[in-house]
Amino acid sequence: MADTARHSEPRYGNRPTMKDVAARAGVGLKTVSRVVNAEPGVTPDTERRVQEAIDALGFRRNDSARVLRKGRTASIGLVLEDLADPFYGPLNRAVEEVARSHGALLINGSSAEDPDREQELVLALCARRVDGLIIIPAGHDHRYLEPEIKAGVATVFVDRPAGKIDADAVLSDSFGGARSGTAHLVAHGHRRIGFIGDQPRIHTAVERLRGYRAAMAHAGLPVDDSWVSLGTTAPDRVHEAVVSMLKAPEPVTAILTGNNRVTVTVVRALAAHDRPVALVGFDDIELADLLDPGVTVIAQDAATLGRTAAERLFRRLDGAADAPNQVVVPTRLIARGSGELPPSADR
Repeated sequence: MADTARHSEPRYGNRPTMKDVAARAGVGLKTVSRVVNAEPGVTPDTERRVQEAIDALGFRRNDSARVLRKGRTASIGLVLEDLADPFYGPLNRAVEEVARSHGALLINGSSAEDPDREQELVLALCARRVDGLIIIPAGHDHRYLEPEIKAGVATVFVDRPAGKIDADAVLSDSFGGARSGTAHLVAHGHRRIGFIGDQPRIHTAVERLRGYRAAMAHAGLPVDDSWVSLGTTAPDRVHEAVVSMLKAPEPVTAILTGNNRVTVTVVRALAAHDRPVALVGFDDIELADLLDPGVTVIAQDAATLGRTAAERLFRRLDGAADAPNQVVVPTRLIARGSGELPPSADR
């Protein structure tokens, strides 16, 4: 009779508790706690019995009690620029994997490149008591975050640094990548190279333009104002920039693009052009290797950006108190054909 009572199911309508799991598995409450929280000190056989009891009873850990006890919600927020941008897929997955390994839930949202929307999202996540934040910033002033950081919300910025506050940041080598891409075009005989980038208020756009100019200067090449175009990534704007550069009295023979969205539009514009134009794109794009010629790109390691930022965030949550620092992740030039085209003979 006692054995039957020990293995009986919880009454209908009641959530099973650790006591119910302990009773069914025939172990102490502390043993169940160790299994649930993945702590050491439990033999494989005992862990198996406890897990079987958890599965049979449908037990779920009560995180609200855990929050009250530890002062942590086991959740982090990720604010991206655009959830539809392929660049952010691997970054998001990497952050989620690290969060999961720490038993944390990831909540994400998109700022749509709007500084006000970024602030609204960030403060909404803080109001929901996330333990930490990973932010791809849209704005240039993050002083609104100072009270949250002082209150203990760990914060790491990705892709672009924070504005007007000191905070951890994990960045791609935008300057070095653009410089190497431009130098690659110079090495293949190009002297009139155009640059089409994102909006000048965006840190990465500025750094990539700076890398382009540095490579041109190093090669002793002038940069005509008509060879540089910064603005939105809207296809109409980018297409107009391509046409303008190719119809100029001294047209460019090669183009460096500032990001994947710009690259896609430039590929389409060049397909309608009567002469080959060399192209190097910043960011890889889907099917780039299947085009003819394949698109030469400066590839960023989005997964490493996300993983590095998340690991840094959890180090902060575990008590790391060193000064904020900046990590720069290298880029990689992948030659596929478009960046190796020589200048047209009749140019």
